[in-house]
Amino acid sequence: MIEVRDLVRKYDEHLAVAGISFTVEKGDIYGFIGPNGAGKTTTIRILSTLLEPTSGDVRVGGRSVIRDPYEVRKLVGYMPDLFGVYDRVTVWEYLDFFSAAYRIDRARRRIVIEGVLELTDLGGVRDRLCIELSKGMKQRLCLAKTLVHDPQVLVLDEPASGLDPRARIEFRALLKELREMGKTIFLSSHILTELSDVCNAVAIMEKGRIVASGTIQGILERLQPKRAYAVTVLDRAEEAKGIIEGSGAASSVSCADHTVRFHLEGPVEGVPRIVKALSDGGIPIVGLEEVKENLEGLFMQLTRGEVA
Repeated sequence: MIEVRDLVRKYDEHLAVAGISFTVEKGDIYGFIGPNGAGKTTTIRILSTLLEPTSGDVRVGGRSVIRDPYEVRKLVGYMPDLFGVYDRVTVWEYLDFFSAAYRIDRARRRIVIEGVLELTDLGGVRDRLCIELSKGMKQRLCLAKTLVHDPQVLVLDEPASGLDPRARIEFRALLKELREMGKTIFLSSHILTELSDVCNAVAIMEKGRIVASGTIQGILERLQPKRAYAVTVLDRAEEAKGIIEGSGAASSVSCADHTVRFHLEGPVEGVPRIVKALSDGGIPIVGLEEVKENLEGLFMQLTRGEVA
């Protein structure tokens, strides 16, 4: 649904985006991650046809942002990180204004607005002034405005920034509902635990370049080809460490408190061999689990906080 190919953007001599390429499949919730100044917002603005690239191209639904920007705008709903609402209009009037801007026929406009109000759970505040809304409701109103022309692709730049925990949970649930409706969602956020919950693929960007992209599990497997495990014992952890090291099935064995961590060498059948060795040694095992790195761990491994 989105193809970014050799994308470059310069501001005078400053290289903000340095020849990046990645693909977003139809129906993905795709996380776009990077430190401040990495080039994320520049990329998003190009994708949304608000900024022209220096070179390279982005295609959305097969349409080029350079050659067919007006066609791309029909396909894309863009929600910026800093958005405004018109304080002295009602929620209904705000959505009616943007429906008219998208040239939705007056006869259809009421049905469209009713639909997005129901989807974003704003029906109860339709006649309230925008200035009276909470930040979470304003965030949902901006998303409702983004949806009025029924775009196939949603480009959301920091959509949950500043929301309280309840509003973030509700917003995540709404994103999942939109995906079930067939929307492709391109999502930038600094809240990495939030992205882990909703994204099925990510791109990690630093200093204008993509340092990793793909599914979270796929990136993990490339970074950590050996499976990691943690054994929790009741006591004698140092002795357990020695047994695991001597099993011939583990490497990088370390011990902290009552937990021994190791990388498995060879096939998964090595795990029961290690457990049997510990049992034969009289070590009381409390728990055994495979250690999975999370998105925050990936981010810290792959980035150094450098800006473009």
